Amino acid sequence: MKFIVDVMLGKLAKWLRILGYDTVYDNQFSDEDLFFKAHQEKRILLTRDKELSQRMNPQYTFFVTELLVQEQVKHVAAKFNLNTKDFIFTRCILCNSPISTISKQEVFSKVPEYVFRTTGQFYYCPSCDKIYWPGTHIKQVREILKSLSEE
Repeated sequence: MKFIVDVMLGKLAKWLRILGYDTVYDNQFSDEDLFFKAHQEKRILLTRDKELSQRMNPQYTFFVTELLVQEQVKHVAAKFNLNTKDFIFTRCILCNSPISTISKQEVFSKVPEYVFRTTGQFYYCPSCDKIYWPGTHIKQVREILKSLSEE
């Protein structure tokens, strides 16, 4: 399942990436860019623009009615029966590329000293050179996802 989201859904794009879903987002995309990329890459367009959603093939478009990002995630996950547990933190939240593990020695000069001393596992995005590690935000994200699935 691959998505492309319009300019009004940047936070939703980030959450879909957190969940591990290939999600294209660029706040500079025009409607034509969204149409072209959705069609070319066989992506589902998620939009808050009713007019835009009506111009697209309804099979490949989903009009997001919710205003709050948590509700948007919940609604999209339910609509497309998304797995919200098994693939979290497998994509870069900045550029959407898959991330991979990287050795602790390789990140020595790229992370804060405290993080290097207290963390054993690191992940790397080869596209944008971002380093990730399991910090307190992981627990917070898991709690938010758990609360969404319980509702």
